[in-house]
Amino acid sequence: MTKIKKIRLLMNTGLLSLAVLPIAVHAGSVVDPLVAAVGPASDVPVAIQNLRWAMLDGDVNTLTFRSMDQLFTTRHVARSGPISPLLHQDRPLNFSYEFDGVRYQPEQFLDRTFTNGLLIMKDDKIVYENYRNNTNQDTRFMAWSMTKSLVSLLVGIALEEGRIKSLDEDVTLYLPELSKGAYKGVTIRQVLSMSSGVKYEERYDFANPGVAARNHILALVKNVARFVEPAKTIERLHEPGTVQEYKTIDTAVLGLLLERVSGGSNVSAYMAQHLWEPLGAQADGFFIMDGEPGVGREFTGAGYSATMRDFARVGSMMLNNGRINGKQIVSPEWVKMSTEPFMKEDPKLGGYGYQWWTMPNTTAYSAIGLQGQFIYVDPETRTVIVKLSYFPQAEMDVAEQETMAFFSAVSGWDPAK
Repeated sequence: MTKIKKIRLLMNTGLLSLAVLPIAVHAGSVVDPLVAAVGPASDVPVAIQNLRWAMLDGDVNTLTFRSMDQLFTTRHVARSGPISPLLHQDRPLNFSYEFDGVRYQPEQFLDRTFTNGLLIMKDDKIVYENYRNNTNQDTRFMAWSMTKSLVSLLVGIALEEGRIKSLDEDVTLYLPELSKGAYKGVTIRQVLSMSSGVKYEERYDFANPGVAARNHILALVKNVARFVEPAKTIERLHEPGTVQEYKTIDTAVLGLLLERVSGGSNVSAYMAQHLWEPLGAQADGFFIMDGEPGVGREFTGAGYSATMRDFARVGSMMLNNGRINGKQIVSPEWVKMSTEPFMKEDPKLGGYGYQWWTMPNTTAYSAIGLQGQFIYVDPETRTVIVKLSYFPQAEMDVAEQETMAFFSAVSGWDPAK
């Protein structure tokens, strides 16, 4: 299995079969036995635990992916002030794209790749915007691991503010509670680039739960532990900085770092002040929390929701070297550094920077989230694409491959012709 294919299985493998309760048991009466077998009992209502357990299922994910505030306790990231304008210059999608030896029209792409929303910008103008399945411009969609790219922006801002002195500092200088585990001696740069070397396999075999599967159940389904807790005692697998392996626990550590350097605040408030308000977002975003009010913290690894247009504003800001609506939000140096491959890029699969995916043989890059969430930026063609999806788990690999073929065709498309 390729590196990228493995990563798209984040919080996913096995959920289709494992979310099904025995026929004789009423789904709202007892917690799924695989959930119940891990850790202590939870005060979260049984029906909510079971729905969280099944929220990636293709039968419901077109709804759950835009209803996370109904499933979780949340913390809002408030918008404020003038909304950054998004200019429209609507154009017909008068091109085709090829996938697996067959040529398709753009309209076919929407259903073929399970699309809830698609927005295309060329040179900072929206040329196409489409909401489907009872969504609209006010719908807040789950970013899943696109959240990691937003966290990267916040780290860059904290560095510029001097709250973080250097990326090459030991992360445990800021987070001494992690000093007993394998994060001792790991730099912030190594955490950002997913080269921390800690032993946290991103595998979710719930029948035989390892640390990642247990963490998902305890922190997100049952809300009886913080997602970042395993970082305190985690073991080392590789020498830091030598191997890149995708680990959501690394981004959880970055979230804890941001919380610690925020001056007594929290990640949501810091993001509102330093990213969401300056961005000119049109609506509040929100994080799901890994616990009840007053106990949990933001799930910075994959827990943010926002409108499609606000994700497009993030893409526009990145395209313009950290600047939008006359405001420099993050430095051009950070945009460049975070969207370049940290290690040698695979010529077929691309690479990984500071929580951003790089596209092979091009300067394009993307925030990518579970089951088809994308903020795709191609500086060479001044293209930004936001796609919000509900990929079925069994079809994720093929749907993503077709999506990338479509994105490539969009990048090469000239709407003026």
